[in-house]
Amino acid sequence: MAGQQFQYDDSGNTFFYFLTSFVGLIVIPATYYLWPRDQNAEQLRLKSLRRVHGRCLWYRLRLMKSQQSIIPTLKKAALLFGWAVFLLLAYKVSKLDREYQEYNPYEVLNLDPGASLSEIKKQYRVLSLKFHPDKGGDEATFMRIAKAYAALTNEQSRQNWEMYGNPDGPGATSFGIALPAWIVDQKNSMLVLLVYGLAFMVILPVVVGTWWYRSIRYSGDQILINTTQLFMHFMYKTPNMNMKRLAMVLTAAFEFDPRSNKEATIRPTDNIEVPQLIRELGNINVKKKEPPFCYPYSLKARVLVLAHLARMDVSEELEEDQRFVVRKSPALLQEMINVGCQLTMMANSRGGFHAPRLVTIENCMKLTQMIVQGLQESKSPLLQLPHFEEEHLRYCISKKYKVRSLQDLVSLKDSDRRSMLRFLGEEKYDEVMAVLGSFPHITMDTKLQVLDDEDSNNITAGSIVTVTVTLTRKRMADMFEKEQETTACPGGGSCHYRRSTEGKQKDTEVDEMGGDDEEEWEALQQSIQRRERALLETKSKVTHPVYSLYFPEEKQEWWWLYIADRRDQTLVSMPYHVCTLKDTEEVELKFPAPSKTGNYQYSVILRSDSYLGLDQIKPLKLEVHEAKAMLDNHPQWDIPDTEEEDEEQEDSDGIEESEDDDEDND
Repeated sequence: MAGQQFQYDDSGNTFFYFLTSFVGLIVIPATYYLWPRDQNAEQLRLKSLRRVHGRCLWYRLRLMKSQQSIIPTLKKAALLFGWAVFLLLAYKVSKLDREYQEYNPYEVLNLDPGASLSEIKKQYRVLSLKFHPDKGGDEATFMRIAKAYAALTNEQSRQNWEMYGNPDGPGATSFGIALPAWIVDQKNSMLVLLVYGLAFMVILPVVVGTWWYRSIRYSGDQILINTTQLFMHFMYKTPNMNMKRLAMVLTAAFEFDPRSNKEATIRPTDNIEVPQLIRELGNINVKKKEPPFCYPYSLKARVLVLAHLARMDVSEELEEDQRFVVRKSPALLQEMINVGCQLTMMANSRGGFHAPRLVTIENCMKLTQMIVQGLQESKSPLLQLPHFEEEHLRYCISKKYKVRSLQDLVSLKDSDRRSMLRFLGEEKYDEVMAVLGSFPHITMDTKLQVLDDEDSNNITAGSIVTVTVTLTRKRMADMFEKEQETTACPGGGSCHYRRSTEGKQKDTEVDEMGGDDEEEWEALQQSIQRRERALLETKSKVTHPVYSLYFPEEKQEWWWLYIADRRDQTLVSMPYHVCTLKDTEEVELKFPAPSKTGNYQYSVILRSDSYLGLDQIKPLKLEVHEAKAMLDNHPQWDIPDTEEEDEEQEDSDGIEESEDDDEDND
């Protein structure tokens, strides 16, 4: 390659190859990810939810957004324009390839490669007469014909063409840079330098700096770092936080401060409307001068949250701000729970300060339920249903029915329900039953064991205890069907009891027949398989849409699962956020057993982050035994230190055996 020559192709044609590839790399993935999905599928989904969720605020806003939005049309137009540019560039590149391949002397003269000299001269005469400019032919075509004839009539040129593809012999390698020709033109050098300086010294640093500034301001859950620090300060300062104090800390988040978040707004009309709402709400600690609770943004957010919980009407401008605050609140409360868990773990490991009390973390969970449903803590869970008002509750809590919860309403006979809810009318009653039937009914089964131990059922002091909780979700409508089946059985429900009792007896017999070792082995294998599946599978967080009359966006059913010591008001295991419960979910909660032996009474608690009155508490009894003492000497540990000891031991054994043989011979 020492004699290889290079020439720069300054025609600029190479730029089209680069540009075509670049546009293709953008257009093809963008079409896959950004092309609007089938709008009919979303419309059909919304139509299927109309019967149950038709009165929900988020449903009505979604319908309005789908009707008014032009974003899908703009996306389609942009993608189609990109494809048009890509196809145009591809056509341009194909034409360039054709131009590069057109200079072939045999093709120009319409001859096959290897034609004889007489055939070349004959064909040249024919084409010359046809395309000669004096005969009215094209001058450019005639020049190409003359060049091809000259290349083939010269013996050396012909051999060069056949061997190297070039009449001039081994030619110089031509290369190009993927830029337009005008960029490398010396006349435009100053302009090009200015553009490059602007792009790489101004625009690029600004873009990177903006991204970096935003990334350091937000956590992985898209919560402002300053907000997380604020929550940590107040939860450290006030370990036992009541609901009123919690609402103040929540609304002090920097997400609601226009100086930290451009989505938040302070309007001139706030000076009139916010004080009016304060007078209607009553005592909300307006006179408290502790920062940041006294700042205007915090006070406004607190008023809007409390008005939302009281289901008060606000003006259109404040309603837009209220939806923003309410929409942000669940994620902020989840961050408060995470902060409380971090402080609890720090207090357990280091000590020196009081961890947040259990009531503080549970109040965060309750406040999330209240905000999603738009209900105050003291209100009845029945107000989550449509058409239920305060004056209707007196029919439910009367001595005849004593219905105070959703479960009480489900457990009523259909005739009694219809009689109690006769104020609704037939159409409204059917809607209430459809909504109630869509509510979740969770069954929770727990299994207590110590994994990776010889006796998994023996809990010793300091061992790692694993509580496997199996959650099964059904609808309240399934409970209606079970109730009807139970009513149809003779004896008023004894059929179900007999079936379940017989099933339990059979299961007990089978369990007793199986060996304990086999059960432990199967449990261990199942645990390993679950862990492998959890590593390989990525479950969707889309579970079931929540029925919420006043929440401004669609929310999915999620749950918190944790173990607590309610007597000491402490967390035993950190809350696990169950975000993938569609039908069945298995969760493992781990915690260290107490260091002292004895009996302990804990609680496995399941809380909804969306509904009031559906929480479950299941007792968990723990009997802690004394740990087995470590053996100082064991036969398996008597290992010789050196090979010499082994040889000496073998020699001594051999001498003893020979002496015994001599005695026997004697």
